[in-house]
Amino acid sequence: MPTPLVVARDIDASYGEGRLATPVLRGASFTLERGTLTAVTGQSGSGKTTLLSLLGGLDRLQRGSIVVDGSDLAALSRAALSAYRRAQVGFVFQAFHLLAHLTARENVETALVPLGVTRPERRRRVALALERVGLGALGERFPQQLSGGEQQRVAVARACVKEPLLLLADEPTGNLDDESAGPVLELIRGERGTRTVVVVTHDAEVATGADRRLVVAHHRVEEAACAPR
Repeated sequence: MPTPLVVARDIDASYGEGRLATPVLRGASFTLERGTLTAVTGQSGSGKTTLLSLLGGLDRLQRGSIVVDGSDLAALSRAALSAYRRAQVGFVFQAFHLLAHLTARENVETALVPLGVTRPERRRRVALALERVGLGALGERFPQQLSGGEQQRVAVARACVKEPLLLLADEPTGNLDDESAGPVLELIRGERGTRTVVVVTHDAEVATGADRRLVVAHHRVEEAACAPR
């Protein structure tokens, strides 16, 4: 049986510090299989985004372990955790977080510069990434010249161009209308198999077609039935 890409055991996380700390996760455990798409659902404030931040190395655990491809994130130094985020994790957020002074092509290229990829190779990979999200002809446009759906597709291209192990999407269609959301969802779902995808969502439609659904509730992470594909 293949080893899961992610194994989380007895993880604790809180908001705030000391006596003002508010528990978010307590003793939560789960696994993520390689190449799967997992939808994470739960009420607002339940800890879904915290869970994603822990997987992405943006937040530190208080207790427990998250092992990704054999590496325990809790044991990594700051430098090693930063390298993990740069090379192994692609993030897609509800807000597009594109740099207004850079073109779509340049925004995607920013994901490769810290990895030491040569300029010719960066240009080749960026062109392929933009073609894959259907924006090959719009690479020289600035964010303000793109629709919301197009901007989010640029963000997906930026997250995937470095070929990460994990693609983490936090409410990726939350700022989009239904017409724009559909193509973005299909792109994210299409990454399943190539990489392990985790999507945090309030929307049952977004969770449709996931291989697994995890529910964050009462400080725990529980398995739930998936919506049919």
